[in-house]
Amino acid sequence: MNAEELKRLAAARAVAAVRDGMKLGLGTGSTAKHFVELLAERVREGLNVVGVPTSEATRALAEREGVPLTTLDETPELDLTVDGADELDDELRLIKGGGGALLREKIVAAASGRMIVIADGSKRVGTLGRFPLPIEVSPFGLEATRRAVAKTAATVGAEGELVLRKGADGRIFVTDGGHYILDGHFGRIERPEALASALVAVPGVVEHGLFIGLATAAVLAKPDGVETLGDV
Repeated sequence: MNAEELKRLAAARAVAAVRDGMKLGLGTGSTAKHFVELLAERVREGLNVVGVPTSEATRALAEREGVPLTTLDETPELDLTVDGADELDDELRLIKGGGGALLREKIVAAASGRMIVIADGSKRVGTLGRFPLPIEVSPFGLEATRRAVAKTAATVGAEGELVLRKGADGRIFVTDGGHYILDGHFGRIERPEALASALVAVPGVVEHGLFIGLATAAVLAKPDGVETLGDV
């Protein structure tokens, strides 16, 4: 199987966990896209669910596919969120935000009773940090914030280049919330909990891509089959 087929296999396993009447968080990214498409097939077959999208891209996809939507203001407590991850370790700690939607993704995940991560098996790592850590920041005072982030991260052993994210057109990438993203190329994050706590204390940091204590299960599609972590 190629990478996309593996992602769809993982998404299909997560769709099987959806029950009638559920309130769902709909993730963002290439793997989550497969989940929304497969969920829509069940909706057309009569499944009664409602979803909260974590990005404008997911909203557009869900509307196009016919998945009923709500908001966290209307539905502040969700049963389940299904989303991808850029990395995860054996303790279900994640790095997310490669697609730029980490703030909304974390808000939705935190409002959910459960979170299932769907990904291909290559995303599982022994130590987080090989994938650059997205750090969402205010455009105001960008350079001051970048320096403060670098200094703060270094105090917990995370050192590396902080790169301002740009789009394919060469322009600065702007999140749905109007913020910028600094991608931290730390290589290894030996103390993710300490780094997460340190980053939120930096003025100018809106959110970061370390998702700790949020994922309750993972479905990893590998060439030899599907592997699950936690209770799917």
